[in-house]
Amino acid sequence: MSASPAMTSNRPYLLRALYEWINDNNLTPYILVDATQPDVMVPPSTVKDGKVVLNIAMRAVESLELGNEALSFKARFGGVSQFLYVPVASVLAIYAQETGQGMMLPADEAAAEEEGLEAYEPDSDSGAIDLGPEDPPKPPAPGKGGHLRIVK
Repeated sequence: MSASPAMTSNRPYLLRALYEWINDNNLTPYILVDATQPDVMVPPSTVKDGKVVLNIAMRAVESLELGNEALSFKARFGGVSQFLYVPVASVLAIYAQETGQGMMLPADEAAAEEEGLEAYEPDSDSGAIDLGPEDPPKPPAPGKGGHLRIVK
């Protein structure tokens, strides 16, 4: 048997497809990034436990480019516009903020072999995740009652 042909990474294609799907459903796309990876350029104040969650909705960013090698865009942090650069290999997941529906991206074995690193293998076979909304909805405050009344 002959070896299978080398293929390019499917990660950038999955990112673009899920980004489009989330936008088509009028939801807010968020990405989970491993900020410890080489060449990741994000504001250090946004990094927690080596990871950062970024809102990449059209209304939240400027000049978004979803390339095969990296995502790049400008976003505001504390009122200051900053340039962000996120290599595709450092994106761990993409999901809709409102519903949590999205996907943990599969390990990129081709890129890991090039870097001499072991590919990250998620525990789950499916790769699908449900991260849930970032802030759960708050119940309505108790008021005077409804403005509707029963008519007989």
